[in-house]
Amino acid sequence: MAIPLPHQALAASPNLLLSALPPNDYQRILPYLKPVALEAGRTLYEAGQPIQRVYFPTECTISLLMSSAQGTDVEVNTVGREGFVDVITCLGGGPSLYRAMVLTKGRAWQMPAAMLKQEFRHGGMLHELLLRYLQNILAQSAQTALCCRLHSVEERLCCWLLSVHDRVEQDELELTQELVAHVLGVRRVSVTEAMAILRQAELIRCTRGHITVLDRVGLERRACECYHAVGKNAQVALQASHAATRSLISTQQPMPLHHWSPALTAA
Repeated sequence: MAIPLPHQALAASPNLLLSALPPNDYQRILPYLKPVALEAGRTLYEAGQPIQRVYFPTECTISLLMSSAQGTDVEVNTVGREGFVDVITCLGGGPSLYRAMVLTKGRAWQMPAAMLKQEFRHGGMLHELLLRYLQNILAQSAQTALCCRLHSVEERLCCWLLSVHDRVEQDELELTQELVAHVLGVRRVSVTEAMAILRQAELIRCTRGHITVLDRVGLERRACECYHAVGKNAQVALQASHAATRSLISTQQPMPLHHWSPALTAA
């Protein structure tokens, strides 16, 4: 169950999509945003289930998983404070294509899916931001497919650890090797062997339930090109979104600062 939080609790780590909104757009959706705390391992919805609520992470990370008929899961996207789940809400609704699972615990904004769909149809800057994010998600999914087919477990592990590290912004990651194997869609022993190589190179440290990044630069050297390709796509989309927002704000009537929620003032 999501634990409600006061709005001020999210002040230190805003969601980048919401923080890119012009004041007028943000004020319109503010009454429908509910700050919550999400625990690691929680399933937000299963594939095929209707989506009742969407989540804009501010601290947590969410893994979007596809499952085979044999029950094997593979992660197709990792979502942190740069985005939201689930994008299918903006494509006419319908059931979720993925199982959405909280990967690392933390805070998020929760919003009724029906309200986001209404705002998306309204047009404006939120519509444009979500479309740009959708483009980024599609690029990330395509890169994941290529990565699974062409790259080694060690390369994929480095890439994935870096992507989680980017989103939680701390060196100690609350992750088990079993969970890592699950989201990568590989055998546990394969992850154990890859972790051992990274430990021997003093790139990471592993303790029960935790993986600590010791040498980020070293991980980047060992990661496949997918890490930089995905990051570049995300950066381009984010820069374009903020540029469009600044252009729109210049045409709007300035809003008094006290109208802003403290949770979303920092970029």
